[in-house]
Amino acid sequence: MTMDKTVSTAAEAVADIGSGSSLAVGGFGLCGNPMILITALLELGSDDLSIVSNNCGVDDWGLGILLAHRRIRKMTSSYVGENKEFERQFLSGELEVELTPQGTLAEKLRAGGSGIAAFFTQTGVGTQVAEGGLPRRYDGSGGVAIASEPKPVQTFSVRGEDKLFVLEEAITTDFALVHAGKGDRHGNLVFDKSARNFSPLAAMAGRVCIAQVEELVEPGEIDPDAVHLPGVFVHRVLEVGTDIEKRIERRTVRSTKGA
Repeated sequence: MTMDKTVSTAAEAVADIGSGSSLAVGGFGLCGNPMILITALLELGSDDLSIVSNNCGVDDWGLGILLAHRRIRKMTSSYVGENKEFERQFLSGELEVELTPQGTLAEKLRAGGSGIAAFFTQTGVGTQVAEGGLPRRYDGSGGVAIASEPKPVQTFSVRGEDKLFVLEEAITTDFALVHAGKGDRHGNLVFDKSARNFSPLAAMAGRVCIAQVEELVEPGEIDPDAVHLPGVFVHRVLEVGTDIEKRIERRTVRSTKGA
């Protein structure tokens, strides 16, 4: 594999993401959404996609644009409350949804990228997360067409106390799409603030990781101690510049009256 992992266009970066592919996509809310890559994937026309991401964007931004064009078959997410089209498709039976506790989702991605097949966690014990029955697809008439299956639960002694843990399987995907503030030609990445929450984990889980970076630098220009994700996990790097559009989910400002 060549050490220069840069590609010249977004279309080139996503060209082999075919219909039916699975993807892990970085971002936390609207922070760190790889919009250039998502838009290129929309233009490519691939559909029947299975996507793992903390959320599905909003109706006209983030993964929401793929959803609006009916390109997504299944979403595995932890938070889906900002997208009305997501709600409509889920309740009408058009979209399969696997809701996962946020910390568990993060660890499932990290485990997948680390070669760990599964892990035990207390999160979800005593709920439908462990016991099954969570709706994953509705039938369009208010009934449940597909529900989650029960997961193995086992007792472990923790600090001298027996506690129940549920077995969660790791997540790996065909591709990963992430946005980074800075990257070099070897694929070493630096993420900005809350965009770091899920992006490194999504990148690790993808068999092929594609990163869009605002600033592309030469190898050695990033202090090794500042690298958030080493280039061993990254396969393609696309420079998108610093003047790309960035959105805020809910802008709240304080009144200046009387200040």
